[in-house]
Amino acid sequence: MLSEAEREVVLLSVRVAALAVGASLVPGTLVGFALARWRHPLRALLQGVVMLPLVLPPVVTGYLLLWALGRSRPLGRAWHALTGGHVAYTTAACVVAAAVVGFPLLVEAIRLSMLAVDRRLEQVSRSLGRGPADTFLRVTLPLALPGVLAGAVLSWARALGEFGATIVLAGNVAGETRTIPVAVYTLLNVRGGEEAVARLTAVSVALALAALLGSFWLSARQRRA
Repeated sequence: MLSEAEREVVLLSVRVAALAVGASLVPGTLVGFALARWRHPLRALLQGVVMLPLVLPPVVTGYLLLWALGRSRPLGRAWHALTGGHVAYTTAACVVAAAVVGFPLLVEAIRLSMLAVDRRLEQVSRSLGRGPADTFLRVTLPLALPGVLAGAVLSWARALGEFGATIVLAGNVAGETRTIPVAVYTLLNVRGGEEAVARLTAVSVALALAALLGSFWLSARQRRA
C-alpha cells in the first residue's frame, strides 16, 4: 500500500506525463505528417533534429533546455512575460523535459501511421474539391488516428520514466518536481528507503507495461484496418 507521499509522487508523475503529451500532440502530428509527405533534401535534417533527444544523453538534453530557457535567454524572457515566473525548478519544467524526450517517439509513430494511409484516398478527396487542410482533417488524420494514439501512449510512457533532463531542469522539489524516477533516486540514498523504492518501482513497471500493451494494441488495430 502506497503512503500519502508516494501517492503524491505517482499522481504528479501521471499528471506531468499527460500534460507533456497534451502539449506535444498538435506539433507532433504536424511534424509527423510533414516527415511522411515532404520530399525535400532538408527532410533528413528535420528528422535528425526531431530524433536528437533519443540519442543525446538525457542530462545533456536537460542542460540544453536549462540554457535555452534561462532568464537571460529569449525563450526564458518570453516565458517570464507570459507567466510572470521562470520555468526552472517548477512542475512546468518537468512537463517541458518530459515533452522533449517523448517527442521523437510520438513523431515517429505518427510518421509511420501517416505513411500507411492510402494516398489515393487523399487524391480522391482533393479531386472532389477539398483543400489540403480539409483533406488532412477529414481523410488522413481519421485513418491514421490509431497510430497517432499509439504514439501518444508510447510518448506518455517515456515521459513517465524521464529522469536525466528532469533532474537538471526541474531539480528535486517535493510535491513540485519529484516524479517517480526522482523519488526513487532520492530514496536510494536514504536509510530504510528500500521498501518505498520497491513500491514505486512496482507502480512504475505496471504503468509502463500497461502503456506499452495499449500502444501495441493500437498499432495492431491500424495494421488490420
